[in-house]
Amino acid sequence: MKFNWLYELPEKQQVKTFLRTKGISRGLLAKIKFQGGKIEVNGHEENAVHYLVANDRVEVTIPDEIGHETTVPINIPIDIIYEDAHILVVNKPYGVASIPSKIHPENTMANRVKGYYVRQNYIDQVIHIVTRLDRDTTGLMLFAKHGYAHALLDNELKLKQLHKKYVALVTGKMRDKGHGIIQEPIGMPEDSIIRRIVHPKGKAALTEYWTKESFDEATLLDVQLHTGRTHQIRVHFSHIGYPLVGDDLYGGEKNQFIKRQALHCHQLDFIHPFTDEKILLESNYPEDIAEWLKYNK
Repeated sequence: MKFNWLYELPEKQQVKTFLRTKGISRGLLAKIKFQGGKIEVNGHEENAVHYLVANDRVEVTIPDEIGHETTVPINIPIDIIYEDAHILVVNKPYGVASIPSKIHPENTMANRVKGYYVRQNYIDQVIHIVTRLDRDTTGLMLFAKHGYAHALLDNELKLKQLHKKYVALVTGKMRDKGHGIIQEPIGMPEDSIIRRIVHPKGKAALTEYWTKESFDEATLLDVQLHTGRTHQIRVHFSHIGYPLVGDDLYGGEKNQFIKRQALHCHQLDFIHPFTDEKILLESNYPEDIAEWLKYNK
């Protein structure tokens, strides 16, 4: 894959310094050098310490990513919300982990996306997950289709230019109306490697929410994370006395419609790393939450 830029500064600058301003890390530069990539200046191949002058045209060829044998492709369809040459956004179903593990070695979103890449005969087949979801959380997942896009999107995450919004159904009618913020540190308890708790020695965590609808036994919320701690939404709402419906790990109860935590990533917005376009993507409620709402209205 090729990318090119015009160097416009009046002073001289080394290629590697200029490329760093374009989000090309030392690691990616090493891959370009040793794994079949190329740097050209005005049509001539150069190395990373070459000095650029004003109006030089820089073109970088990034080597193909063949794919890891450890991520086994599986032939299960994926629900594609958005795709271009650099980005893939899919709607993750309930009960599917994001990445392979000892517990879930193959039937994960990474395996399903790898299967899609294989079926499409894409050259780049390494799976780059930018935003993960818990196994029983549904909704939008963002994949980068090559390492350079992954690096740029990760930087957006660090700069808080990439935002996820969730819809959550919490147990009980919340007393405060409209808008609220939960700012409590989250850490691990001594007796579990799975659960998380609010703990003074934990990592800072900030959750913002807005009430969408109130019911006799539950409240539907729009939730935005300002930090990305494990189980953050689940822990925070359990801590203030409103565990997610169906979330038996944190005190919520399952019902005839909802058998898992009622949490769905319904909105994703970010700046496209190569076009600078504002991308806003949305996903409808999953079947279980939609059925619960229909029954209770």
